[in-house]
Amino acid sequence: MANSPVSRPTRVAQEVRRTLATLIVQEAKDPRFERITITDCQISKDLSVAKIHFSMIGHNSDDVEVEQTLKALGKATGFFRSEIGKRLNLRIVPQLRFYFDTVPENVAYMEDLINKALNKK
Repeated sequence: MANSPVSRPTRVAQEVRRTLATLIVQEAKDPRFERITITDCQISKDLSVAKIHFSMIGHNSDDVEVEQTLKALGKATGFFRSEIGKRLNLRIVPQLRFYFDTVPENVAYMEDLINKALNKK
């Protein structure tokens, strides 16, 4: 029996990410979810916890809307878990933990610093 190059947690994380993105776009009724992009999903080795990272176009981590969206995602977690379990036919449906992804924010900051340094020459 050959080992697959991608581990089971990685495969499940990819499917959870894809399914959650579909749920947020097509089925979630909350208008705060309209600007969400799921950027990453990491699942623990025992498949019990999924860390879901998301970004919101035009927002950074200090915005009130980000905090409100995090709360709304927390309230919708039961719906998301139920649907993920049904659609992926998982025996163990991971707990979903949502985090705002600050990578785009950090990239913009770094680009700004580089541009300032280049313009000073």
